[in-house]
Amino acid sequence: MDNNNYSLAGSRAEAILAADAVEILESPAGSAFNKLRRFHDDKPGWLFGHLSYDLKNETEKLGSQHPDGIGFPDLSFFRPRYVLRLSASTLEISGESLSEQEARAIHAELLSQPAISTAPPLPLVSQSRLQRAGYLEAVHALQEHIRKGDCYEVNFCREQYAHARLQDPASVFLRLNGLSPAPFAAYYRRGLRYLACSSPERFLRKEGDRIISQPIKGTIRRAADPAEDAALLQALRNSPKEQSENVMVVDLVRNDLSRTAVRGSVEVSELFGIYSFPQVHHMISTVSATLDPAFHFTDAIRNAFPMGSMTGAPKVKVMQLIEQYEKTRRGLFSGAVGYITPEGDFDFNVVIRSILYSAENHYVSFQTGSAITFYSNPEKEWEECLLKARALRQALGI
Repeated sequence: MDNNNYSLAGSRAEAILAADAVEILESPAGSAFNKLRRFHDDKPGWLFGHLSYDLKNETEKLGSQHPDGIGFPDLSFFRPRYVLRLSASTLEISGESLSEQEARAIHAELLSQPAISTAPPLPLVSQSRLQRAGYLEAVHALQEHIRKGDCYEVNFCREQYAHARLQDPASVFLRLNGLSPAPFAAYYRRGLRYLACSSPERFLRKEGDRIISQPIKGTIRRAADPAEDAALLQALRNSPKEQSENVMVVDLVRNDLSRTAVRGSVEVSELFGIYSFPQVHHMISTVSATLDPAFHFTDAIRNAFPMGSMTGAPKVKVMQLIEQYEKTRRGLFSGAVGYITPEGDFDFNVVIRSILYSAENHYVSFQTGSAITFYSNPEKEWEECLLKARALRQALGI
């Protein structure tokens, strides 16, 4: 996991690497969060892994019927043999019963590794289960649900995919991270399944008794001309539509955090913050709370998952609509990847701006989406999906 030197991340290190699974927890939705609690409590230590979007079927009475070409487990965490934490001037190498001599040998081996190529892979031909006409039709249908009062906002996504063999998924990540560095970037391998992630969004972090979430709602493109770029940034900052979307998700996150928080401790420490990334400007708010000691840290994760920025409001209804109108199971996309410390602190991103790959099926996938409201222009929402896919397409040579 790499914060690419963004201060937004506020991470424990500039980059954290975990390798060599000593023990693995894997669970489908049903009792996955309880298993994660026991897995950490039985032997407190570093855990790294993921939560897939389909854990919604555990937190609510929902289902997932669409095809999934990747096949990540609903929940999976591993105890690493080695944890490496890189700061500005220090590389800390730790591990159970690891001697200084062994740590120095690992460091020497790292320095001797050849550089990974960032040349683009062979060009891929991508397909989509939801082309432009079908997408626009679905957005109009969702706006009709909003008009009738079924919901207020829906995060609606579409998948592009290819049947192809990626020779070196790590090179795809490095290429993507070069094109679109982000504060919550991650390269993750789980068996024959890979994730190359350039996420700008944090799902949830816990440090001590404080938990924070930083939802994104509000996006506008970057421009090469500085004056035009500054004007676009101001347009985002002052947009009533983007502000209303952001407020809706902030209210949803406040409600999610309040379920495990000390009463009166939930606060919005930043509203409508504007942050710039290589491809886009984003509107990001920060919501924090104090975790009630009556709750386990996994309760805070469970009650906030899936993250409101990737669902909409009200959460259960829009997840039903997402299942009705989307054509692909989200799986790890719009889930979370991150770590848990021995003390029970944690940090998880939101899996967006990501390429997923199954070396078992030779299937490459990426999904993009946007928030649909009553005032949304369907054509502009389509263009936002394409904008968010730009770096992903470049990284894959599409």
